[in-house]
Amino acid sequence: MKLAVAGLWVLAGAMLVAPDARADIKVGVVVSGSGPGSALGQPQMRTIAALPKEIGGEKVTYIALDDESDPTKGTQNARRLVIQDGVDILIGSSLTPVTMPMLDVAFEAKTPIISLAAATAIVQPMDERRRWAFKVVPNDDLMAAAILKYIAKSGIKTLGYIGVSDGYGEGYYKEVSRLAPPLGITVTTHEVYARSDTSAMGQALKVIATNPEAVFIASAGTPAVLPQEALRSRGYAGKIFQTHGVASEEFIKLGGANVEGAIFTGEAFTIADDLPASDPFRQARDAFVSAYEKANGSSPNIFGAHLWDAVTLFKRAAANALKTAKPGTAEFRAALRDELERGKDVYLNNGLSTMSPTDHNGYDERSAFLIKVEGGKFRLVK
Repeated sequence: MKLAVAGLWVLAGAMLVAPDARADIKVGVVVSGSGPGSALGQPQMRTIAALPKEIGGEKVTYIALDDESDPTKGTQNARRLVIQDGVDILIGSSLTPVTMPMLDVAFEAKTPIISLAAATAIVQPMDERRRWAFKVVPNDDLMAAAILKYIAKSGIKTLGYIGVSDGYGEGYYKEVSRLAPPLGITVTTHEVYARSDTSAMGQALKVIATNPEAVFIASAGTPAVLPQEALRSRGYAGKIFQTHGVASEEFIKLGGANVEGAIFTGEAFTIADDLPASDPFRQARDAFVSAYEKANGSSPNIFGAHLWDAVTLFKRAAANALKTAKPGTAEFRAALRDELERGKDVYLNNGLSTMSPTDHNGYDERSAFLIKVEGGKFRLVK
């Protein structure tokens, strides 16, 4: 009995001194490892093995969960991570519809979140909730503006539209419909389909019926193949424009000849081999690829780069936050948020990032590269 009591006192003593001991930095990762968004989430899951295990002398622990491409599951995962696991930061999700409700969890827990999704609505308009939200994928308004300028310069006056029926597709449609008219472009249709659909033939036929000179498709991953495949199979010969959501080898492999010639504005990662070896964007890509290949024995894609970039921003912020607070505390989480906002001229796979209190995406036109599917590869349009 005496030994048992003594043991209890030792345990209690350990619990009392625990707050003053060095604590691991905990990173909660929520990605779409299964479901319609798996083409994005699976490469992100594999990237975890390549991430840094130490920051500023502190061990980093990654806790990764699959949201199954479901907003409810994503929210449940986020709550578990902040309440049960006590993470210092949330990273995710891969998809905009899953990310949006996670912002509420981050705000309530006063825990910064870096999204891997694309929609501008994740970080704009700035408000109290979005003060805790950051994003590594360039805003759709930036990418939409760049591609529409190119479309207008090409002399195209009428543009059909097909997009996924969620925040990503609707976010792009909002920007396309807003930016096109001042450039002299008329958007002839607004057709939508679900990421889980197996065909987009009906939408393609409706677009063709309006006889547009070109078609804009707003989708991501392999689901982006469906509309372009349907358009080509029905003999549509006009130009087809896509978004940076298609920048994966799976898109080319699945689409084959049907996606040849697709043009989009995307990130430096996708065309880094067309840049000089001394280019900072290429060096950022090479660092990621080297770490990923060492950890996985295979090559990564842009979706894995999203997670790498998120941790690159977090690593810089954490190193500075550790100077004023300890991991596992509200003070450390608040310091992380502040430091993320101070990031300046950080070269990433996704672009040149400079955050500010009013801009939690941090990119400008220097981060939008014009890219074309040519000869079964993504090539820089020069």
